[in-house]
Amino acid sequence: MGFLSRIRRLMSGQTDLVGGIDVYAPVSGEIVPIEDVPDVVFAEKIVGDGLAINPKGKQIVAPIDGTIGKIFETNHAFSIESPQGLELFVHFGVGTVELRGNGFTRLAEEGQQVKMGDPILEFDLAYLKDQVESLLTPVVLANMEDIQSLDKRQGTIEAGKDVIFTVVL
Repeated sequence: MGFLSRIRRLMSGQTDLVGGIDVYAPVSGEIVPIEDVPDVVFAEKIVGDGLAINPKGKQIVAPIDGTIGKIFETNHAFSIESPQGLELFVHFGVGTVELRGNGFTRLAEEGQQVKMGDPILEFDLAYLKDQVESLLTPVVLANMEDIQSLDKRQGTIEAGKDVIFTVVL
């Protein structure tokens, strides 16, 4: 566990975690290795390690209980932090920022406390398919310095129901 996470836990009175933190699918679809995302920032894990999801459906939900940090003005990405200090970044597609919010609807607000499965963003998959380079949706751990281990899953997943990875801080 990283120094900052230890300090946060001590300040909040939390004890050390036993076991891992399950991170659930923020969007339904098929899990794809993060290295397959056609964007060097994600593929080379510059932002952090994780995985991508080839999405289906129409909603992005909270992958963990926590606080929404930042929702991009274009509504294509957001960050969320768990009470234990886990920081996640969810980014829908590659090239979606250029759409200036078209194809997305914000359902939550920055600073909002959410539970796993709460809706955060809505997307129009039919519209987005024809507009961007890739629909692959990276889900990355932004604070890798605090992570001891990461157990990634594979296969087809359903938003808010299936674990995509387990993290040990």
